[in-house]
Order: sequence, then C-alpha cells, then structure tokens
Amino acid sequence: MTMDVRSLVEAKARAARVAARALALCPTKAKNDALAQMAHGLVEKTEALLEANRADVERARSRGVARAFLDRLTLTETRIEEMAQGLREIAALPDPVGTVVESWRRPSGIEISRVRVPLGVIGFIYESRPNVTADAAGLCIKSGNAVILRGGSEAIESNTMIAAVLAKAVEKAGAPADAIQFVDTTDRDAVAVLLGLDRLVDLIIPRGGEEFVRWAGERSRVPVLKHDKGLVHVFVDASADPAMATQIVLNAKAQRPSVCNALETLLVHGAIAPALLPPLAARLAEAGVELRGCPRTRVLVPAARAAAAADWDTEYLDLILAIRVVDDLDAAIAHIHRHGSGLAEAIVTNDLAHARRFTREVDAAAVLVNASTRLVDGGQFGMGAEMGISTSRIHARGPVGVRELTTTKFVVQGDGQVRD
Repeated sequence: MTMDVRSLVEAKARAARVAARALALCPTKAKNDALAQMAHGLVEKTEALLEANRADVERARSRGVARAFLDRLTLTETRIEEMAQGLREIAALPDPVGTVVESWRRPSGIEISRVRVPLGVIGFIYESRPNVTADAAGLCIKSGNAVILRGGSEAIESNTMIAAVLAKAVEKAGAPADAIQFVDTTDRDAVAVLLGLDRLVDLIIPRGGEEFVRWAGERSRVPVLKHDKGLVHVFVDASADPAMATQIVLNAKAQRPSVCNALETLLVHGAIAPALLPPLAARLAEAGVELRGCPRTRVLVPAARAAAAADWDTEYLDLILAIRVVDDLDAAIAHIHRHGSGLAEAIVTNDLAHARRFTREVDAAAVLVNASTRLVDGGQFGMGAEMGISTSRIHARGPVGVRELTTTKFVVQGDGQVRD
C-alpha cells in the first residue's frame, strides 16, 4: 500500500469529521436547501454526466461484462431525473434530527428525553450503480451525517462527476461541502484504509456482491451495516388468485432483474401448479426469462432446464428463474429458511391464516403478502431513497433511510439533583 493512498483517504476522513460536526447543527431548512440545489445541479449537468457515464459503459462493454452489470452501470436522462427527484423527495421528508423519541420524569424530579442525533461520518462502499451516489449523499445530508463515498472502479468517471456536482451544490446552499467526500482512486487499497479508520468513521455500509460484503465485514474495524445478497422467493399458495400470482411473479422477476429485490426462486403449491405453471411459464418466456425447474416443475413445463442444487442458492441478477413445486406451506417456509438471504420474501394467497403464518414464521427484513418483492425499496416505502437494504439485525434492518442513519442520545434536565 502506498502512502499516497493512505494519506488521501485519511485526509478525506478528517475533512468529513470536521464537516459532520457543522452539518449536525444545520437547521432543517439549510439541509433542504442543499438537497434542492443538489437536485438542480444534477439536472443542469445532465449532458456532462451522460458523457462521463458513456466512458464507463464503453470501458465495461469492452471487457465483456454481463448484461445485468451494464444495466446497473448505465445512466440515462430518465435515470438522472429520477436521481434528482429522489433528492427532492428526501428534502420533503420529516427531519429526524432533534426528534424526541420518548421522555419521562423520575421521582427525583429529573426529566429524561431520548433524542435523535446523526451518526457522524458514514463510509459507503458500493459497486457499479452510479445513481446510488446521489441517493447516499442525499440521505446523509438530510440526516446530518458526512459521507465518504467509495464507488467501484467500473463507474469511476460517473461517480467522480456526480460527487463533485453534489458537493458544489451543498456549498452553494451554505452547508459544508466537505460533508460529501468521494475517494477518487481505483486503488483497492483505499477500501482497506477506510475500513481501518475507526477513530474517524462511525459506520461502514458495504453494498455489492456477497463476497465483497463478507470481505468488508471481516476486515473492518468500524461497525458494519451489511447490504447482503438478495436471494428472494415468492410462494404461490394453493388458494392464490392465478391472475394476481402471474402479475406479481412477472413484475418481481422481469421488471428489473439486475437488482437485489428481484425474484430468484419461485415456489408453487402442488395443488395449484398444474393450472398455474404452464401459462405462467409461457408469459415468463415471452419476457425472456430462462426457467430452471425441479422434476415436478419440468413435468408441467418441459421446456424448463433441470435445476441443479446450486440454483436454489444463486442470486442470478438476470433473466433466470428457479422454480420448485412444494407440497404445502410448511415445505415452502422450510425451503426459504434453508436458502433465503433474509432480504425479502413474499406469499401470494387468499388464505388469511396462511398469510399470518408466513409473515410470523419467515425470517426476512421484509415479508410481503400479495405484493411484488420489487416494492421493497426506500422510495416505494415512502422513505425517499435508501442507502441499501440492510440484512443485519442490529441498528437497522430493511431499507435504510434518513431515520436509520441516526442514533439517540439522552438529554437529562434537572434543577440541582445529585445522587445520594
């Protein structure tokens, strides 16, 4: 590791630490003004952002990367406008900082309040999706946190320009520009340095492939909030409405297959499988989805490839779907417990008792009844955007928005009380 990389990352972390103290004291209006300027800046610089992104996309295409990877990497005018709209929606959210979570009075007369405060400095390490840069920066500004952004090398041109536009906009609004730091080197040692800065960084959020997230968690000296893989299931129960089930499965799998909340394994109750699977398989095929099925599935859908054992544990992030016919709800839940990653799971059913059992017994950050797993998203949940979908259990679980980027402190008010 060169001293230049270490010095670069440490300098950015120190600047972020100073900015975090100032940003934590900014009133809501100042933060909202900064977010509005950030949104305006992205739209104003659309052509320059697209030009930078084209360089990243062409470099990735020349390396022969997968279709899903290119989709995550590519910016369009529509996606830039969506980034800007996400920032406007974050600005419209209630400010969690300073919120009194609870308060009480003790017999001694002291009054105790638990108050929301920013976490401080957040290190955000992510791959390939440049729109995430704007989401992360916006959420951190709103929650009063400084952020150190370290995007993947494949999007270095896009992310460098996005971060520069956002920081300039924050400065224009009168807030500390150093609250948005971008590690503009592709040297992988930069990540290792960031993971070791426990005196300057308060939380690390790694967002990417399973191996990368595990690697970051194992090496970090800073607390880690994991955005792990999304091995997502939909279970179609015997009582499900076939039309509803078809709509949900198609949306969950094909609407945008390259993201973590997309469907990877479909479980179908044996009683409904003969009527549901053949027409559903035809619709999936029309959408370009490759099917891999268990033996019972292939009896009903001969065109499906035979599923291997590894298919039940694979996050495809592509137009590939594993299908298993199961005997009952118990078998579906058992399969999810054995193979699920804990991000999102769904049931399609008209049986209220089964719906309640599924939501009670399935262990995931989000459990859905009669709805697509693609809805498990900060924007869809009314949170404006998200830093990721946490599969951790401590501090935050599920979509991580502005409130999840705060902690609490106790404020105690007395009039001279001392301890006996």
